[in-house]
Order: sequence, then structure tokens, then C-alpha cells
Amino acid sequence: MSYFRLLYVALLLGPLRLSAQEDARPERALCVVCALKDGETEFEKVKAHSEHAGTPYYFCSADCKAEFDADPAGYLPPKLPRPAPNMVVETLAGESVSLQDFGGQWVLLDFWATWCTRCVKMMPKLQKLYEAYADAGLVVLGVSIDDDEARIKKIKRFVDKVDVSYPIFSDAKEQPAWDAFSVKVLPTAFLIDPNGQVVAQWIGKIDHRQIEEEVASRVLRQEEMQSQ
Repeated sequence: MSYFRLLYVALLLGPLRLSAQEDARPERALCVVCALKDGETEFEKVKAHSEHAGTPYYFCSADCKAEFDADPAGYLPPKLPRPAPNMVVETLAGESVSLQDFGGQWVLLDFWATWCTRCVKMMPKLQKLYEAYADAGLVVLGVSIDDDEARIKKIKRFVDKVDVSYPIFSDAKEQPAWDAFSVKVLPTAFLIDPNGQVVAQWIGKIDHRQIEEEVASRVLRQEEMQSQ
């Protein structure tokens, strides 16, 4: 079950209103921060709570509550479609590239890191998507969030090893792209339409078939409409 479906079920089963009485809280609940970052699916002992837009949320620790309170939208089901924030990243040659440079194309934006096992497993599948739909207007952009001083050499060696040909960038600017997109866990991927709207996104334990189906449905549908 995807994170957002799991969150929906948890909220559906949970209390509809947050009572001011301490003993009105459930003893156990899904910690939305742990669910997103660690893939936690079991209800945990409630140690803190918060409220956002009239809906209660429960946490396994004060630290998780503080993390949620700092950016609630980053832990909630996304609003789709929505405008994609602009970002500026660097090529492995040190040149600046903006998301706007890919305007008018379908963009599958993948945030990853060399130390992320799930990311590594997904990259060959993204390469196949890139090869299958490039002629239909799809570009895959891989943005590495590696931040150590030797990141460029590390990323280059890694890309050569996994043998992908779609563009790879380093998220090395003062205003990182991962922050603009509220990325909380890796991998995180976004599908952005030619009008610059985020129309789908996936996080954490991603079922790649969902990405394939979404890309095929949207990209091919547009291609068919344009050919009519």
C-alpha cells in the first residue's frame, strides 16, 4: 500500500476531531512522519499530537511532531495538479540548468542519492521509460542530493556503473531543489506536464508499475490528441 493510501486509511479510521482532553487521544496511531520516512505501517504508541486544517495527527515522539509542524504539507497527500516550483541544479560539468529549460516537455523528475538502495534499483527502470517515451516528448531528469565535497566524482562513477543516459544533475545550489519540492524521503519522483503542472508523484517504496502506467496513459494520450 502506498504512503498516501495508508495515510488516508489511517485518517478514515482515526478520530474525526482532536479533543482538548489528553485521555481522548488514541493509545496507538500511525505516525505520519515515520510512515513517510521509514515506511512504517504499524500503529505506534501516541506521545504527541497536532492539528492541521481541522484534522488531527498523532506522533510517536515530540521530534516527529516538530518535524511535521515545520512543514505539514510535506507529509500530506499532495494537491494535484499544482504548479511545479522552479529549480536550478548543476550539470556534472558545473553548468546551471533550470526546470524552465524543459518547458513544453513531459518531465519525470527523480530525486535520488548514491547511498539510496531503492534509488539505485529504480534507475534502470527509469532508463527504459526514457528510451520508450523520449520520442513522445518525455525527458527523465535525475537530481542527486549527495552533498559531500567529492559528490561530482562520486556521481560520475555511479552513473557510469548503472549505465543510464538520461540527464543527471547535482543539487548543489544555495536553494536546493529538494527543498523547493518538499522532498522528505528518497526516492521521490514527480511527473510534470508540458504546462509546468505536477500531475503525479511517488515517494519511498515506489511501485514502478504505477509510474509506467501514469506515464503511458498521459504521454500517449497527448500524442494521440495531437495526431488527430
